[in-house]
Amino acid sequence: MSTLIYLDNSATSFPKPEVVYDFMNSFYRNHGVNPGRSGFDAALEAEEIVMNTRKLLTEFFHGGGDPNRLTFSYNASDSLNMIIQGLAEKGDHVITTMLEHNSVLRPLHHYQVNGVIDVTHIMFDEHGYVHPDDIKRAIRQNTKMVIVNHCSNVIGTIQPIGEIGRVCKEAGVWFVVDTTQSAGTVPINMETMGIDVVVFTGHKCLMGPTGIGGSYVKDNVPVKYTRFGGTGVRSAQLTHLEEFPYRLECGTLNLLGVAGLHAGIKWVLENGMEQLHAREMMLWDKLRKGIQDVGTVTMYCAESAQNHNAVLCFNIKNFEAGDVGTLLDVDYNIACRTGLHCAPKVHVGLGTDKIHGTVRLSIGPFNTEEHIDKAIEAVKEIAEIRK
Repeated sequence: MSTLIYLDNSATSFPKPEVVYDFMNSFYRNHGVNPGRSGFDAALEAEEIVMNTRKLLTEFFHGGGDPNRLTFSYNASDSLNMIIQGLAEKGDHVITTMLEHNSVLRPLHHYQVNGVIDVTHIMFDEHGYVHPDDIKRAIRQNTKMVIVNHCSNVIGTIQPIGEIGRVCKEAGVWFVVDTTQSAGTVPINMETMGIDVVVFTGHKCLMGPTGIGGSYVKDNVPVKYTRFGGTGVRSAQLTHLEEFPYRLECGTLNLLGVAGLHAGIKWVLENGMEQLHAREMMLWDKLRKGIQDVGTVTMYCAESAQNHNAVLCFNIKNFEAGDVGTLLDVDYNIACRTGLHCAPKVHVGLGTDKIHGTVRLSIGPFNTEEHIDKAIEAVKEIAEIRK
């Protein structure tokens, strides 16, 4: 592992900051009891880290004044399922994009094929961006919500969320934003961007562990609960509780995940989100420039570093993407992702669905210029094999 060049940070950031490992170990050894269920000191201290993390994330997303509306789940997919199921009703129309992850596409498809809702998928342009006017034109009288992936996990383009939010506000439809690839790397302000629901995961740019994510739901958004279980309060009541955070949480929380997420967010804030992003984009630009002149390499939506995250997708002529990934792994010890990246409609838009997707290199805060140099050299050498 010491020689591994890890360029799969869009899947999960790795490694995590040492303070995340240390805090998780120390906290769980000393406070690994059930939060919000008992009144002894360790339980109260466990609940304190949960509430402090709710407050930290509420401030991070500029959600509003009530941290109880910041709820935790397994991951973004889990929360997106709860939000979609909690808002969608018979006869509704939902607008989303061709950039979405299957965590949005699959629940919407399930509801559509079962005759509950109708769905419109907005195409992105040749540079990888969705135009707010296209969303505006797609809105109907029965449009309930617009769901947009803030940053594509395939091509790394960051969408004009503020402009889309204004379109949604003018039309009176709910605006749900999937920040899986953006939270922790670019600023997100629910108030100024007109966002009604933010969905996030902890294990990517927020530098936390896997198995923790969540959402922030504005107080005017009527998300219904779709799960039922223990909440630790009013146990004699047989109906699930309406108030937040219990409405979207049931059972014992992933306390260890919350603790790691708390440490991860603090690390991001202490190191400066803008500085971390700028450094990653410097490495991305070096990678892009290093392989763009290879005649048999095709890159996708990588013309500029503006409004972009450090994700680069490409193919090499006469190679399957999966074969390139195997060569990078076996011959160069470079970890990457190949295929459709759980976002098949992006590849339909790019035309790469017919060639089994792309090779994706995604840069994180612990990558170095040496890593990028070796990746450039590896791509060039592989391209020469079947030139």
